[in-house]
Amino acid sequence: MKSVLFAALLAVASAVPLTATAAGMDPLVQEKVVYHVNDASVARVAMRNIENHLNASPGVKITVVTHGKGIDFLLNEAKDEKGAFAPQVAGLKDRGVIFDVCRNTLTGRKLDDSAVILEAQVVPSGVAEIGKLQAREGYVYLKP
Repeated sequence: MKSVLFAALLAVASAVPLTATAAGMDPLVQEKVVYHVNDASVARVAMRNIENHLNASPGVKITVVTHGKGIDFLLNEAKDEKGAFAPQVAGLKDRGVIFDVCRNTLTGRKLDDSAVILEAQVVPSGVAEIGKLQAREGYVYLKP
């Protein structure tokens, strides 16, 4: 009888989802994610992913790092067939998302910081920023 009861308890326990603590995750550690965009053709998808991420994980800290062709949606007056990118970027910034633009890319294109929308900031190197966020600040990496 005891073995049947034990088996039933084990079955119930295995069906219950693990909490963050039981799964080995510290619930006090903030979730931090870097989204890597190096092609502006995925900018809308990336921003939609970020909106979904923010909805699913309130309090998540998200940084979008762009370089190469990925900076294009963060330039002044950037738009696609759906319109200007700036309003969607501004909405995400209002929710705490940080947008980084690679200075190396700007320099290579002979652009200065004034070419970048106000909602974004310029960092010395996009790829170095991704490395720093992962190695020194504990961000996880996502590539839409």
